[in-house]
Amino acid sequence: MRHVYWIGGGSGAGKSTIARRLAERYGWRLYATDDVMADHARRTTAEEAPFLHAFMAMDMDERWVDRSPETMLETFHWFRGEAFGLIVEDLARMPPETPVVVEGFRLLPRLVAPLLPGPGHAVWLFPTPEFRRSAFTNRATPEGGFTRRTGDPARADHNIAVRDALFTERLREETARLGLPALTVDGTMTADELAGRVGDVFRI
Repeated sequence: MRHVYWIGGGSGAGKSTIARRLAERYGWRLYATDDVMADHARRTTAEEAPFLHAFMAMDMDERWVDRSPETMLETFHWFRGEAFGLIVEDLARMPPETPVVVEGFRLLPRLVAPLLPGPGHAVWLFPTPEFRRSAFTNRATPEGGFTRRTGDPARADHNIAVRDALFTERLREETARLGLPALTVDGTMTADELAGRVGDVFRI
């Protein structure tokens, strides 16, 4: 995995933007873990990924409205690392001659750390609450997101926001415990400046 560079972190931190800019700037391959979630769900069994398959069996309100953010955090399959092995399988099939930048919230520090060949191959981005709210406000579309298909979109949005804040804090604690690089994203840097900071971590 010497050709692989990892960008993890909380939702709304700009992982996709930074990874895309680095890929374009240096001619690297881009692997976005969000893009392969549906494929990975199809490639698992209930025995291999019980939380994923339990989630798939729920209706929209059961997923996003009826449960507390704490329960959502503890039972969300990607947050537990289910199907992470399929990310590794996908990467192993890519030619090692071309570096690849991998991005997504599924890159849990404890799972990525054993794969790192040394320093300079991974970083986690953590948005402040204010930056995350601004990021998702800017992404909003007139018709709304998937939570509009629930019986209580406002409650669903609140539950997800709290869950994601709890997840971000958990990631922050884990990177600190493992001594892995992390950057706080608060809007004081432009995307190009943040890409430069990530490039510094990657020593490029």
